[in-house]
Amino acid sequence: MPSEEGKQDSSASPSATTPIKITDQEDQSDEPKFTEEEIVIGCKVYVTKDNELRLAEILQQHMKKGKRVYYVHYQEFNKRLDEWISTDRINYNRALIFPEVKTDKKDDKKDNKSKKKSSKQKSKNDKSTPMSQQKSETGTPQPGDSENAETPGGEDEMDLDNLNVQGLKRPGEEVNREDEIKKLRTSGSMIQNHSEVSKVRNLSCIILGEHIIEPWYFSSYPIELTEEDEIYICDFTLSYFGSKKQFERFRSKCSMKHPPGNEIYRDSKVSFWEIDGRKQRTWCRNLCLLSKLFLDHKTLYYDVDPFLFYVMTIKSDQGHHVVGYFSKEKESGDGYNVACILTLPCYQKMGFGKLLIQFSYMLSNVENKVGSPEKPLSDLGLLSYRAFWTDTLVKLLVERNNPTLYRKNNPLPDEDTSPPPTSNSSEITIEEISALTCMTTTDILHTLTTLQILRYYKGQHIIVITDQIMAIYEKLVKKVKEKKKHELDPRKLKWTPPSFTANQLRFGW
Repeated sequence: MPSEEGKQDSSASPSATTPIKITDQEDQSDEPKFTEEEIVIGCKVYVTKDNELRLAEILQQHMKKGKRVYYVHYQEFNKRLDEWISTDRINYNRALIFPEVKTDKKDDKKDNKSKKKSSKQKSKNDKSTPMSQQKSETGTPQPGDSENAETPGGEDEMDLDNLNVQGLKRPGEEVNREDEIKKLRTSGSMIQNHSEVSKVRNLSCIILGEHIIEPWYFSSYPIELTEEDEIYICDFTLSYFGSKKQFERFRSKCSMKHPPGNEIYRDSKVSFWEIDGRKQRTWCRNLCLLSKLFLDHKTLYYDVDPFLFYVMTIKSDQGHHVVGYFSKEKESGDGYNVACILTLPCYQKMGFGKLLIQFSYMLSNVENKVGSPEKPLSDLGLLSYRAFWTDTLVKLLVERNNPTLYRKNNPLPDEDTSPPPTSNSSEITIEEISALTCMTTTDILHTLTTLQILRYYKGQHIIVITDQIMAIYEKLVKKVKEKKKHELDPRKLKWTPPSFTANQLRFGW
């Protein structure tokens, strides 16, 4: 899951928020523009970060060992880079930017309307009425006021609410990648508390089994634990402890070696477990607390009953260790096959994210449904899904168009799960692609458009297999042959879609 240090748009034009490289030629002799006493929560200052000056917003201040420290968010950078800084990293030679005072837009419109009306009225009086008469007639309605009064017209703003869920552009619209990702972070049924998004990260370090991890975001762990420099989390029960002594005493008595659910898949590398949030509330809540440390936009904590959790683990001599998971609503009215999805940071960039996504579509295939992840997606999640969709469609289209390649790279195809190309393999509809991949037509069209292989020719749409697509395909095949890319085997899935009665789907307290 690549991320350029959390930066969201490196191609933006220079602005007041663009990082400024510090050089020896910079004038450091300027008089300070402000003092430490003037810094308030919500204001913006320039802060030294990686030999650059970055504009940062002050989110919180605190006294630590007699010195003041500030928690800052760097503008135009992901929140995972937020951190505590000392006062010596603040540049006092650049102006302090105070927070804007928010006003009611309705009141502003009324004020603008009254100002325009009075301005037009005055202009009219200036032209047609002597000054002395104007003074005597102040406040008297003038003929034609209703004709000249302006109704404030709204500007034509880009309506992003009706955009395709993965950012397909409508005619005449220009939506870049940054705008799309920003839009994908505005809704979602699993958002529990919108104010949590802006909260300060409350943990500095967690120890999960053999891994020491720095959290990215806020999570609702008990406040007495957040006062510790580090907390310990059992990598089997996901229970949390404030001291190493408590943790070691718990581990000496703990006999749990795997997640508390049914193992529905196992191969040489990973296993998958199905866990009902209603039957295993404590474990699922602990999992959600842990995942919230690395998910900024959506998660759930207390209300886990409506969800099933599919946890991926790897095996060691000690037991099965959690690598990542995705949750899924027991009954999704929107047809989502994933609610939240996460690979723990210590296992990222190893291909596990794509295995999680592949497994979600394997389940959809057994259910004979098409699926798509619930929105919004995180920036890393969006990149992972795009990469998976690209790999899936490139492999399908190339082998469909060239049966020789299919037979060569699939020597023992499974007729039930991987039907070989038909004799008329050069033609295929979007609906057929959707049926084969369990992807929605929306996600398929968006991916084809992104790859720039969907063309309109002689009254019909065609898919063009370009040299770039062949290069992607050859790279995929090479990774599989060299065993650099692990693929799940649908034949090893032992799972029957769970069914729930109306009473079981009533999640009351």
